[in-house]
Amino acid sequence: MIRIMICMVIFGLIMSGGIVMASDAGKEAAAVSAAEKWLASIDAGKYAESWKEAAELFRNALTQEQWVNSLQAGRKPLGKLISRKVLMKTYKTSLPGAPDGEYVVIQFQTSFENKEASIETVTPLMEKDKKWRVSGYYIK
Repeated sequence: MIRIMICMVIFGLIMSGGIVMASDAGKEAAAVSAAEKWLASIDAGKYAESWKEAAELFRNALTQEQWVNSLQAGRKPLGKLISRKVLMKTYKTSLPGAPDGEYVVIQFQTSFENKEASIETVTPLMEKDKKWRVSGYYIK
């Protein structure tokens, strides 16, 4: 009887962990979709639009003009997008220097016309309206 109860407890723990993992996977997939849509506006040269579609946290960190200027200096010279593939994605509730919340840190392996290999890191944030919006972007 004790053996059966222990097995049931272990089974329950395994199943609840699976549910959490499935939930995180769903959040990760939704965040990747939002990130890819946001990146498409940058790829199309719609820099001001990408700022407007970013998370409030992002928009509060820099002005639209600062964002557009940084993309014109850093992204535009790379040329047209050739390919972009998700390398990794991780759901987080805490990030250094950011308020607690729901984040997904995504790294893309990206190839551009003038730079064959680069890594784009995009961090969508679940906002109060339950939509994923990008709160951070870095390319190297």
